Amino acid sequence: MERNTIEKVGQIGIPVKDLNKAISFYKDVLELQLLFNTDNMAFFECNGIRLLLSLPEKGEFAHSSSVIYFQIDNIKEKYQELIKKGVSFIDEPHIVAKMGQTETWMTFFKDTDGNTHALMSEVQI
Repeated sequence: MERNTIEKVGQIGIPVKDLNKAISFYKDVLELQLLFNTDNMAFFECNGIRLLLSLPEKGEFAHSSSVIYFQIDNIKEKYQELIKKGVSFIDEPHIVAKMGQTETWMTFFKDTDGNTHALMSEVQI
């Protein structure tokens, strides 16, 4: 008999206050592919995971989202690129873990609604 198990994350929802401003940030600044949008939602493609930006229907959904860690090959280069686009970073790229010959680097930033997200990079040394 087959087990009905969770296989992967299919979509992540991010509550926003100004949908047009958020669409511009995720599309033009982070350069994610906009799949489509409606008056109160926008869907982006992020390598097999959909990001849903939405205007909350109820107050209990209007809180900040979970931290999304966007994986990138060259974190220092992307950090500089996003700084030039006006992204508000909380810190600079830094090592958070070292496992064998791999260093994990991160830097955290805010989107247009104050949600905290991160860039992460696994570097072979």
